[in-house]
Amino acid sequence: MGSKYRQFTPEFKLQVVLDLLSGTKTMAQLCREHHLKDSVVYRWKQQFIERAALVFAPPGKANPEEARVAELERMVGRLTMELEAVKKASNLLNSR
Repeated sequence: MGSKYRQFTPEFKLQVVLDLLSGTKTMAQLCREHHLKDSVVYRWKQQFIERAALVFAPPGKANPEEARVAELERMVGRLTMELEAVKKASNLLNSR
């Protein structure tokens, strides 16, 4: 049994949003042509506008989500090393 929702490629979503923003097609035309609800197209438009500034971000600069993931990965690594050290110390104390 497949998904009950249709899946759209990023390229398709981009084209729909660009058609809307450029005025090439109206919301009604896009929804009718692609059998979409206007709420879906509005959501895509909002996502596009929110993320548009990332296009101009410096290539080496990570976005906040990536920076947070990297920070959490470092923390997990440090805690894992600390846990291993505590286990070794505990084994040494228990063996005496």
